[in-house]
Amino acid sequence: MKKLLRVFGFLGLMAFTLSSCDQQGQSGSASQEAENAAEVGITDLKIAYIQTDSVISKFDFYKTKSEEITEKGKKFENELGSRARGFEQEVANFEQTAGSMTINQQRAKQEELVKKERNLMTYRDNLMQELSADEAKLYSDVYDKVQEYLTEYAEQNDLELILSYTRGGAVWYSKKALDITDDVIAGLNKKHAESQEVKK
Repeated sequence: MKKLLRVFGFLGLMAFTLSSCDQQGQSGSASQEAENAAEVGITDLKIAYIQTDSVISKFDFYKTKSEEITEKGKKFENELGSRARGFEQEVANFEQTAGSMTINQQRAKQEELVKKERNLMTYRDNLMQELSADEAKLYSDVYDKVQEYLTEYAEQNDLELILSYTRGGAVWYSKKALDITDDVIAGLNKKHAESQEVKK
């Protein structure tokens, strides 16, 4: 009797094991089919990429505005340099004439020079902030224009995804055939030229 119970127990265990294996096999094949379906979906995607640095640096709008900011920076630098030289001359004059001044006159002149130095530093900081704001606005405008154009480009060329390629970025390899950088640069510059003609 004990032997018979052991045999039934063994058979029950075998049936359970086989059933579990079968279910795992079925669920495994089902999940495999789902993965295959996902792979098919991914391979059907129409993808391209742009070399972001090249698009920005060769975009005529960016080049023009960037040159304007550079010229503005040079102008600011000249103005600041002129004021700094004037301040340095005033300090040198004070050092030469301080001996002929009263203590009160010396203190008053020192306070005046400290105030002028603070004003000069504030002026410099304001210029730097203005240039930084100009640069930030330029990049914001450029990205807006590129985004707008890429949306149009994707619709016209039936693309579902356009990646941004930068050295050391998320994309490490891509076929050159997927690179639409030159095409996008040409299209962006054409659109920019047309918008400038309208303004005239």
